[in-house]
Order: sequence, then structure tokens, then C-alpha cells
Amino acid sequence: MPGIVLTVLIAFVALLVGVGYFHAKERKRNSVKILVFSAVAIALGTALSMVSIVKMPQGGSLTLFSMFIVSMIGYFFGPVQGILCGIAYGMLQLAIGPYVVHPAQLLLDYPIAFGMLGLSGFFHKRSDGLIPGYIVGVFGRLVCSVLSGVIFFAEYAEGTGLSPFAYSLAYNLAYMGGEAMLTCVLLILPPVRNAIGYIRRFVLSE
Repeated sequence: MPGIVLTVLIAFVALLVGVGYFHAKERKRNSVKILVFSAVAIALGTALSMVSIVKMPQGGSLTLFSMFIVSMIGYFFGPVQGILCGIAYGMLQLAIGPYVVHPAQLLLDYPIAFGMLGLSGFFHKRSDGLIPGYIVGVFGRLVCSVLSGVIFFAEYAEGTGLSPFAYSLAYNLAYMGGEAMLTCVLLILPPVRNAIGYIRRFVLSE
């Protein structure tokens, strides 16, 4: 386990440094702000992921807005930054609480699934893209988790009367959908939207 944690942390730092360099060179923005905000958001998302409102029996949990914190990186800085930081976040989740039955499942459930939260970045140029971007990011993660359930955990559907696909969809929607609904309710509150808008303007300022 210590070796895995060390590898993950090295990969995490390398990804963030690489992304910061990419933005400094290609987009000529304040790469230090981007780097610091991304690191803080990933750390906060990781901390919030440990606050489980509902913990599912075969893995996964409804957390305290952790998916939104990660998807916000993409909404602020675009899909490249968002996806890469989502991958780094997924690697941290793997180090903290691994549940691995196959190498392909590891990739699908951790770096790829959480990387999908960065799809919010395709809405970063829209002033009204906060909630749509978040929903698209969660949907991307949901697709990965449902596929993983169908391919690697189909036995859990036995005796339920549901197909592996229906069972996996219902199982993953139970916590991801619940967290997404709670988050969207929070995001429609004017004080919350105003606060996020202020942070975004500050971080993106030269």
C-alpha cells in the first residue's frame, strides 16, 4: 500500500505540473493560480468524498458534493484541465479505498470514471454552464460505472429479477443521482451561484 500511495502522489503532482505548464504555454494564463486552485479543489473533493451520507453495500457512496468540487475545475479552466485533474482525483480515490477485481475495471472505475467529471469543461465558456456542465460530468462517470457493473459485477444482479444492466443502472443512480440532485438544489441558490461566480472571476483574472 505505501508503494501505491507514493506512485499515486507522484502521478498526481506530475499531472498538475504538466497541466500548469500546458496552460502557461498555450493559453498564457496565470498558471500558478490554476495550479493552486486545482490542487486545493482536488484536496477538498477528496476530503468531502470521505463524508458519506449514504454508503452503498458493494461500493460507492453519496457524498457531500465531492463530485461538484472536482467538476468545477473543468468549468473554470476547460476540458483539458478538468479531465486531467479528474484522473488525478480518481487515482487518489484508488489509493484511499481501492476495490479492484480486474485491471480494466480499475481503469474504468477510477481514472476514466472520475476523469469524466472534467467534461464540465466543455461548458466553461457559457455563463449558464455551471449546472449543465456538472450534470454532463456526472453522466459521464455514471456511464463508466454502469459499464463496469455490467462487465465485472453482473453476479450481483442474480436473484433480483433485473438484468445486469438494469441492476447496475439502478445501483449507481441511487447514489450518483442522489448526490447530483442535492448538488443542483444547492447550485440554484443565488448566494451559492454568486459566490462561485466571484471565485471564478478571481481565479481567471490575469
